[in-house]
Amino acid sequence: MVEAICPRAGLLRLVAVVVTHDRRAQLQATLARLLANPETVLAAVVVVDNASADGTAEFLAVIRDARLDVLRMPANTGGAGGFAAGMRRACEAHAPDWVVLMDDDARPVPGALAAFHATAKPEAGLAAAVRFPAGAICEMNRPSLNPFWHWRVFLRTALGGGRNGYHIPPGAYEASERVPVDLTSFVGLFLPVSAVREVGYPDASLFLYGDDVIYALRLRRAGIPILFDPAIRFEHDCGTYADDRTRVLTSLWKVYYIYRNVLIMYREAAGPLFWPLLLILLPKWVWKARAYGARRPIFLRLMLRGVGDALWRRQGLPHGAVLALAATRTQAAPPGAVGAP
Repeated sequence: MVEAICPRAGLLRLVAVVVTHDRRAQLQATLARLLANPETVLAAVVVVDNASADGTAEFLAVIRDARLDVLRMPANTGGAGGFAAGMRRACEAHAPDWVVLMDDDARPVPGALAAFHATAKPEAGLAAAVRFPAGAICEMNRPSLNPFWHWRVFLRTALGGGRNGYHIPPGAYEASERVPVDLTSFVGLFLPVSAVREVGYPDASLFLYGDDVIYALRLRRAGIPILFDPAIRFEHDCGTYADDRTRVLTSLWKVYYIYRNVLIMYREAAGPLFWPLLLILLPKWVWKARAYGARRPIFLRLMLRGVGDALWRRQGLPHGAVLALAATRTQAAPPGAVGAP
């Protein structure tokens, strides 16, 4: 058990943690939405600026709201490093009772934070209902059960249910009841300080993708429930995938982190079933390369390196080296280059 990381306050205090890198326009929209809430609803906002070079630092410097706390990182630490640093800053500097996490391109809909305050506060994480701005459910943020912990869910998934076999059904977004889940994202995740005390901070070495799901597994293994709450709504103006259903990545360097970290996650989630699962996953992932057309060789290079690093438990590959793997052979990424999460 991690020793008292966060001091408790006498009154309910909610502090937001936002991680950003080179998406000033998205961050502007998110901060405008957050700071429109009164201090009684949102006590502080910690923005982790992951070494942005697009004028983000200058934009943040002119905001005069005393609730804004900017943590400027000397280098891009990815979403995982940003959330680890931001949660630590929030807990050590702002004495929250709860923290709420989000990316720079994700934000609560108007009234969402008030809805959080209006609900009962169990000693559990609360996962918001996340949609795209146009209203469709954001698949990458749809919470789920761990099928390896629930045999009915496992059978439903194995017998052809696919993502719908273990993710919460779309109807849960329109219901009024909270739904217990095991896995969720850092977009609209509300955590009581007691949960952070119990499990500590996210694993910064993961850099990007899967860090939130792996953290959720840690919460659940510690006996901390996570509840999907459809009354708390977020929007995610996300462009990670060219198509949210085919899930083809627009930035190829992300392939490395997704496949490495998803194997780390499966190892945590599946236990002894991990190795049989790997034999199923690898052919599917190789087949997935077809969706990348002329970029298929680069996809395979990144995916296979990620798989190898996950199997050998290597998490120290510098981000510049990942970018070099994603570059064409005739135009390698410059040493130490940093890409946007």
